[in-house]
Amino acid sequence: MRAVLLAAALLLAPATATQALPGTSSSFTLQNVAFTPQAPLLIDGVNWRCNAENVCVGTGGQSQPASRACRRVVARVGVALASFTYKGTTLSSDELAACNIAAANA
Repeated sequence: MRAVLLAAALLLAPATATQALPGTSSSFTLQNVAFTPQAPLLIDGVNWRCNAENVCVGTGGQSQPASRACRRVVARVGVALASFTYKGTTLSSDELAACNIAAANA
């Protein structure tokens, strides 16, 4: 009975990017809202869809480090990101800065 209650509580608990289980959550926001993609993007098997609030959520994709996935997104959208989470791993501010610089210089 306890196992059933625990499972139900876990299923009903709200999830955020920092609480997500690895492999379950991918998202990014852009530093400049004016460049938020209107059409879906397919990058390395991830289907990214963005909304009017500058939040882009991705589903699917290959297994790769979050830093590489970030560089691939920045290279494709052409502008710096304000946040990035890939399969449950959120980049720190230093990692995000390195991603934005590396992709800009590529």
